[in-house]
Amino acid sequence: MSDKGRGICGLTLFLAAAAGFSNANIYYNQPLLGHMAHSFGEGANSVSFIPAATQLGFALGLVLLVPLGDTFDRGKLILWQTAGLVLALVAAALAPSPLLLMMASVVVGASATIAQHIIPLAAELAPPEVRGRMVGTVMGGLLAGVLLARTLSGLVGEHFGWRAMYFLGAGIAVAIGAMLAVKLPRFKPEKTYSYKRLMLSLVQLVRTYPQLRRAVGAQGALFAGFSAFWATLSLLLEGPPYHLGSDVAGLFGIIGLAGILAAPLAGRIADKRGPGSTRGLGALLTLAGFGLFAVYPTIPGLGLGVALMDAGVQTAMVSHQSVIFALEPGARSRINTVYMTGLFLFGAFGSAAGSAAWNLAGWSGVAGLGAVLAAASFLLSLLAGKQE
Repeated sequence: MSDKGRGICGLTLFLAAAAGFSNANIYYNQPLLGHMAHSFGEGANSVSFIPAATQLGFALGLVLLVPLGDTFDRGKLILWQTAGLVLALVAAALAPSPLLLMMASVVVGASATIAQHIIPLAAELAPPEVRGRMVGTVMGGLLAGVLLARTLSGLVGEHFGWRAMYFLGAGIAVAIGAMLAVKLPRFKPEKTYSYKRLMLSLVQLVRTYPQLRRAVGAQGALFAGFSAFWATLSLLLEGPPYHLGSDVAGLFGIIGLAGILAAPLAGRIADKRGPGSTRGLGALLTLAGFGLFAVYPTIPGLGLGVALMDAGVQTAMVSHQSVIFALEPGARSRINTVYMTGLFLFGAFGSAAGSAAWNLAGWSGVAGLGAVLAAASFLLSLLAGKQE
């Protein structure tokens, strides 16, 4: 491998770690709610809104901050948001009331969209022939952050208290920020836009690129099924014949680390054969996972199904990103905003639809819903292949 190749490889791994650690901040609070409630005592019921406040902040950051990457230096934006994240995490750690903790959590969520700057940055840095691989590796790091954040915060909260996790998160963010300041190259955007024009251009991108609309639809369907599964898994495991707690449901997230391996592999295949070869494969793997959930709902069956589902969702994700980031290089941040906002909305729909399916038909309803959504994604992928 040449020195340039080694440099790109090292930077890719670092960006993957930075994306994972920044995205993890959205999920640290979920295992800590019991500790928070005990800490605040009176009025502690309001801590149940902390995860929602963080997700609200993430949605606001996705729409209001991420598009700025197309008109400002992404490297500087990442550093400014990292500084904001550090301050928000320290404020959360010191919060004397649930209300102030919720306010800090909104800023934590908005600042944690650092990862959504890093993904188009990776696409910008990568030569076209390895773009899929580089984006896939960064997505693998992001997924690891999502899956392992709850495990880390649960351990820290149990032994050192919930405030310690926020201080630890701030320390990690400082370390990541210091390394980013050294390693990130500087970018001069091709064009500059007013903020109003930047926001209005999001609608124009949706109108202009059918490939973007199809990517949101196909990946959104998979993500909706994914969300439906995780929204109802603990309900399944709490009942007969399992009678297991939510801690066991959380352990299934570790199995989902299979997606970390799938993402870079999908990127390599997309680089060699084109993304069309892996979009449909991702949908089929997800469909196979939901098929296992339906016909073999035992612990081993659920475990294998999770591995297939997560690998499928990540395979399709990297494939769709390879397509959309090639559409308009000067608009990658805004394209990523449209894409991720669409997935966020599909995920919210999936969680609600999964709960409704559970109430109507139990686990069979959830598995059937996921299978229908995966099949719809596969058909959309076939349609995209014919029209591109």
